[in-house]
Amino acid sequence: MNKEDKYKKLAAQVAAVVAGETDEIANMANVAAVLHEAFGFWWTGFYRVIGQELVLGPFQGPLACTRIPYGKGVCGTAWAKSETVIVGNVHEFAGHIACSDASNSEIVVPMFKNGDVFAVLDIDSKEFNTFDEIDKIYLEEIVKTL
Repeated sequence: MNKEDKYKKLAAQVAAVVAGETDEIANMANVAAVLHEAFGFWWTGFYRVIGQELVLGPFQGPLACTRIPYGKGVCGTAWAKSETVIVGNVHEFAGHIACSDASNSEIVVPMFKNGDVFAVLDIDSKEFNTFDEIDKIYLEEIVKTL
């Protein structure tokens, strides 16, 4: 099964899992688990906007940074720009926050409520150049269900 077909299948699964559940944390936890298991990413999780920081939310994978300032690192940049950021080689990203030296590429997808970013989905891979437009399109659709 190619990546796009896998995302199509997962999108339906995610929609079913979150349908009727109003707790955002519970939904984030299940979405992180579904994505992490399906793709075998290094780290899959959420950071929630609390004041002027992103604070660690539900995730799958190794130990993570707990707080990320606005505009810092890939996550803080996606929040500040209010747009998905794809980084093929995090070691070349100015200001990258290295929570793990094993991470080599990353995608961060902002989540919106009333036009404001309220959280970001952060996914890291041990491989370089893992993420592309297909990931962006489907991950942006998946986070809209939360």
